[in-house]
Formats: sequence, structure tokens, C-alpha cells
Amino acid sequence: MTDSPADKTGDLYNEMHQQTARILWPELQRHYARGVIIIVAAELDLIDVATVMAQNNLQQVETWLQDGMLRRAQDDDARRWQEHTTEFWSCVVAPWVLVQESA
Repeated sequence: MTDSPADKTGDLYNEMHQQTARILWPELQRHYARGVIIIVAAELDLIDVATVMAQNNLQQVETWLQDGMLRRAQDDDARRWQEHTTEFWSCVVAPWVLVQESA
């Protein structure tokens, strides 16, 4: 896991933590159809990413995008998730739905 750019003691971090939940692929399909699913690499903490995005820290988000640690879900992802009825950890940072596959 990388160093956390988010303040883990802040109210926003706690709010993002409370909004994080497990979800199955069928429940995410409609969000995929809207093009709003962002995959968070396993090396990152989902709540850290949600907090940074909610703070509109564009510099950190851009770094993660360039490093491939964040990316939009693609058709190949959706096919794989459909085949395996994948379970995720998810957090909504409107308009985005951030997901990480459960281990």
C-alpha cells in the first residue's frame, strides 16, 4: 500500500468510510452503463482515494491516473465481472462509483 495522502482522522475520511460497502456486480451494472465506475488498484486504500477525490485534489488523482492506479472500467472488465459475479468494495464520490475487487 502506498503512503496515504488523506487525513485519516478527519470528518470527511470518516464519512467516506461510513459510505463504503460490499456490493456484487449485478448491482453495479447500471453504473457501468452510465460510464461512472472507477477501478481503484489494490495497492491503494479505497477510502483514501474517495477522500482525496471528495476533496477535489486533482493533482493526486491525476498522478494515480497516470500511474494506472485509477482507471475507468472497460468492457473487458464488465465481461469478466459478469462471468464471475464479482464482489467489490465500493464507495460513491458523485458522480463516480469507486470499486475494488474483494480478495
